[in-house]
Amino acid sequence: MNVIDHVRLSESGERLVILDQSELPNRKIYLELESAEAMYEAIKALRVRGAPAIGIFAGFAMYVLALRMPERPEFDAEFRKAAEYLNSSRPTAVNLSWALKRMIKVLENNKKAAKAELLPLLRNEAQAILDEDIAMCRAISEYGMSLLKPGDGVLTHCNAGPLATSRYGTAIGPILLAKEKGIEVHAFADETRPLLQGARLTSFELHEAGVDVTLICDNMASIVMKSGKVQYCFVGCDRVAANGDTANKIGTSGVAILAKHYGIPFYVLGPSSTVDLNTPTGTDIVIEERDGDEIRSKWYSEPMAPEGVKCYNPAFDVTDHTLITGIITEKGICREPYTESLKNLFR
Repeated sequence: MNVIDHVRLSESGERLVILDQSELPNRKIYLELESAEAMYEAIKALRVRGAPAIGIFAGFAMYVLALRMPERPEFDAEFRKAAEYLNSSRPTAVNLSWALKRMIKVLENNKKAAKAELLPLLRNEAQAILDEDIAMCRAISEYGMSLLKPGDGVLTHCNAGPLATSRYGTAIGPILLAKEKGIEVHAFADETRPLLQGARLTSFELHEAGVDVTLICDNMASIVMKSGKVQYCFVGCDRVAANGDTANKIGTSGVAILAKHYGIPFYVLGPSSTVDLNTPTGTDIVIEERDGDEIRSKWYSEPMAPEGVKCYNPAFDVTDHTLITGIITEKGICREPYTESLKNLFR
């Protein structure tokens, strides 16, 4: 399978290189970033997106920023300030804060190290975040694939493939791994309005991998399910609360409700780093709201709504745990009661 190289260090090791996902599928443009402002903008503008990918990005971003910081002790204050700044770019995805905390912990564990000694440790930690994600995605894909049989139809929403993570991805990882092993399944990719990650990214990834994929508009999911073409729903997640409620791209909860109505198993796939036991329920998850112009005019040559009309544009919604058949992590498949099974992941 072709590996999508979407987050890495430059050859010199002094800049962060990303594949600009906002330009896909029509253009493959790589950006080189070295300032905190450019990194913040890359996250905010969805040039890099997907909870695990943002975590990988954050690790390497902090290393690149550290290269330009003064010696200790001033280094520590600047490092923490940069981490806080990047963390404010997207509040919903827990992987961002998780990765930044890991990088800060390197400082805390090496208080007497000079900057020259600290830099390779920070780079190693960033690489470890990437390597662990690759291994996690493979394990998640194996667990998810264990549910599938030849000829199954799988509906997915938004994008939780290699672009959003690493290598196989999470939600479409089982489909890609099945293809690699000669098990043919059919994928249905929701368009995922208003930013069309399903159309622009998921269908791109699956088509590139030779998977039998059909793109549908979000409001077509019901008729596809009703027709018996879907045996499973696999979606990713940006945060999992302690009770099993999950935050994912807007429209995910609607897919879950439809799946419940039609008796279709609905699985959420993501690394254990997206599980936030400090967030009791989905109502405690901060939901990012984005510019209404994404609805009004983003993909059109001219606006498709009256100027001045109010728009409500939440980036995520929360799927209630009662609608979720299972939460698949690299450590296995968690089922109800999630308050117990999720807690057991960390024992």
